[in-house]
Amino acid sequence: MSKSFNIIKTNTSNPKVWVVIGVSVVGFVVLAETLRRRRNPKLNGRVDFGAFLERFELIPFPQPPPPAARQPLAGLKFAIKDVFDVKGYVTGFGSPDWKRDHHEADRTAVVVTLLLKNGATCIGKTVLDEFAFGITGENKHYGTPVNPQMPSHIPGGSSSGSAVAVAAQLVDFALGTDTIGCVRVPASFCGILGYRPSHGTVSMIGVLPNSQSLDTVGLLARNASILHRVGHVLLQLNAVEPRRARRLIFADDIFQLSKVPKLKTIHVISKAIESLSG
Repeated sequence: MSKSFNIIKTNTSNPKVWVVIGVSVVGFVVLAETLRRRRNPKLNGRVDFGAFLERFELIPFPQPPPPAARQPLAGLKFAIKDVFDVKGYVTGFGSPDWKRDHHEADRTAVVVTLLLKNGATCIGKTVLDEFAFGITGENKHYGTPVNPQMPSHIPGGSSSGSAVAVAAQLVDFALGTDTIGCVRVPASFCGILGYRPSHGTVSMIGVLPNSQSLDTVGLLARNASILHRVGHVLLQLNAVEPRRARRLIFADDIFQLSKVPKLKTIHVISKAIESLSG
């Protein structure tokens, strides 16, 4: 008995033993949490993957009569992060306390109105990190939306509900806000496309601010075609015919630190450019 005790005493004084114990404990905790998420019916059985806070329908503005062109976003459905004002609804900021202490909005956010004017239909507001202070997409009040690609993993945030709604094919596209990655992070976690326009190019009127010097309305979509269509409307670009490029210039010195031979890199990029330009 004393011999066994001495062996244990000797080994426990070794720092490597404690490192192994620590790593083992962390491994068990991670494994247990993963299994809990997979088995928890509150996570996997939630309606609409837990993406929505409120469901409603904002129908688009009337279509112009023929022979006028069809509105560019006609037939598309979208969701909005709970930071965008909608007339008659309280903008909750992902917090029941905030929602309880504020009144219904008296007007709809400019960017939401713009999408409605171009034929899209809004079907509800989505979950976010409380006050948009977070990057994981978790919300202790409303629950964490389930990542459709990896149910045992977090969806990323703060625009988690918008990303999940798109990834789960509940909507064609969704709006979020991107301050330090709040659209791009959940897009990458959920396996969809996320776009952050340059600061100030999309109106923030009617959108609750997090950091006004960084906040930007962001866009989430499953495919590049819809991202392009909606982005064209958000950025209010004129429809122009694509022009055939006569000459393209790229800085080959940016590849000087790459392990791939420079000539091979240039060849691959040149072929890609030729293919894209026709």
